[in-house]
Amino acid sequence: MLAVQHQPATTTSDQVSASLPDIPSNAPQHCPVSTLFFSLSNLRFTENTSFFLITLNQGTESELAGKSDACNGCANQEICASSTKPKGPDPALPFIRERMADVKHKILVLSGKGGVGKSTFTAQLAWAFASDEATQTGVLDLDICGPSIPTILGLANEQVHSSSSGWSPVYAQPNLAAISVGFLLPSAKDAVMWRGPKKNGLIAQFLKDVDWGYLDYMLVDTPPGTSDEHLSVVQYLKESGIDGAILVTTPQEVALQDVRREIDFCRKVGVPILGLVENMAGFVCPGCKTESKIFKPTTGGAKRLAEETNVELLGSVPLDPRIGKSADYGVSFLDDYPDSPATTAYLDIIDRIKEILEERKQ
Repeated sequence: MLAVQHQPATTTSDQVSASLPDIPSNAPQHCPVSTLFFSLSNLRFTENTSFFLITLNQGTESELAGKSDACNGCANQEICASSTKPKGPDPALPFIRERMADVKHKILVLSGKGGVGKSTFTAQLAWAFASDEATQTGVLDLDICGPSIPTILGLANEQVHSSSSGWSPVYAQPNLAAISVGFLLPSAKDAVMWRGPKKNGLIAQFLKDVDWGYLDYMLVDTPPGTSDEHLSVVQYLKESGIDGAILVTTPQEVALQDVRREIDFCRKVGVPILGLVENMAGFVCPGCKTESKIFKPTTGGAKRLAEETNVELLGSVPLDPRIGKSADYGVSFLDDYPDSPATTAYLDIIDRIKEILEERKQ
């Protein structure tokens, strides 16, 4: 319920802000408290302005805090709903910051649409980084309801082990490690049916309890969309810093329209965009090596989208059927098929990502 009280024209914007309940520093935009705050902050005040001051019964100190429908999925929900709410930031943040201090580069791999090959691209990116034996690479699988990284990296039957220093990630090779909810399930057939708070708790645990050691690159494979997992990882890594996001799409408009939303998400939460990757950009015949367009770019494809949104197009990866085969068998496509045009595209994209990260360091 909202209590509405008419105020005299001398009321100021500062008085409006002061009347609002406490807002958590990492509250997402869909938080009912922060949403109202953002809306009121855009009001214009003049001597002749007459308006209504809205007082929320649903603040962080109210009985409904953390219990309303709008609170579902917020990283603060459990804290707000607790009868003994601690003051200050999330207690997991210092531990996450300590773990992430040894991770040089943190890269999110995003896609607005499912089925565009994001997890496959993440895995091939990881294989490519790890092809240099001196480069330590980690893959954090945040696709909690559909974990495919264990299969793509050839780790489907592995399990996570714990020690005094935390959970040990599973290694595909000495310099390539991964963590996924898939390693924690009794069977690959088991469905993960979790609401937002439980997902958020596991993401925090992956970040603060996994003993990654030193990493040159951490690739974070996310599920489609812009929901709980995305908000949580951005909030948890805010202090540690995210180097940027790679957005994966396919050429057709049905995928591009969701990537536009993903670009908007990144800009709203302050995640730098490293660039756009167009996956399945054409079909490469394994025999004659010629390329055909399977998914026609009816609206200009990723190239047009990159121009419209001022985002760099990192490259286009053609659809080679052997990529799917490599993913099913859990092997590196780049190592097995070095002569494929898709391998050349992957390696060019890797080189450009490294260049961008070096440029931003200077």
